[in-house]
Amino acid sequence: MPLLLTSINGNPNIGLYGFANSSFALLGNEVSQSTAEEIAKVLKVRVHRMTIAGTPLVGAFVAGNDHNIVVPDIIFDSELRTLDRADIPYKIIPTKLTALGNNILCNNQGALVHPEFSADVKKMIRQALAVTLHPGTIAEIPTVGSVGIGNRWGILLHRDATKAEQQHVQTLFGVPCETATINRGSPYLRSGVICNDQGMVVSDQSWGPEIGFIDESLFLRKQ
Repeated sequence: MPLLLTSINGNPNIGLYGFANSSFALLGNEVSQSTAEEIAKVLKVRVHRMTIAGTPLVGAFVAGNDHNIVVPDIIFDSELRTLDRADIPYKIIPTKLTALGNNILCNNQGALVHPEFSADVKKMIRQALAVTLHPGTIAEIPTVGSVGIGNRWGILLHRDATKAEQQHVQTLFGVPCETATINRGSPYLRSGVICNDQGMVVSDQSWGPEIGFIDESLFLRKQ
């Protein structure tokens, strides 16, 4: 499994700067060109550097899967033009919960979302991503996208996720689900990982056993 250990300008919270699916990756404009090229090789996708709402925190604001991505309505017109030029499909979501990457955990089959999304917004997200969608929390945390990572092979959740939550996510997403940490014990998995079905980029501050367990759960157990 291709793996890159890195940081972004010394910041181990690399997941805040990027989103990836099986076709492309979006990276914040503070990610250097050389690092972006390394990420492209590891994830085996085309890479686009940009901002969302004028910030480099692309991973915090963008969620999605291989069907589509969703972006908040605070995105700038110039940023939408960047997506259009790259021929990337997207759906604009009007919500006060603008950090969609932190508030949506999904793969190609299911999505778990912040319980305070309105019914209309949940419908928009469900239709955009073409998934079964449920609202919920993980370890009593509503920002479910910040405490989970996954791909078509598996899902990993906050270390304090209950067995009931793991079973629910496993059923919703259709893949095995376990708990893990990143960045030397942090339960906020999304902050330390950018992954897709082809590879993963992991914070270089993470412990070896953390990296090994994520590798085993998301790649070595391919169905």
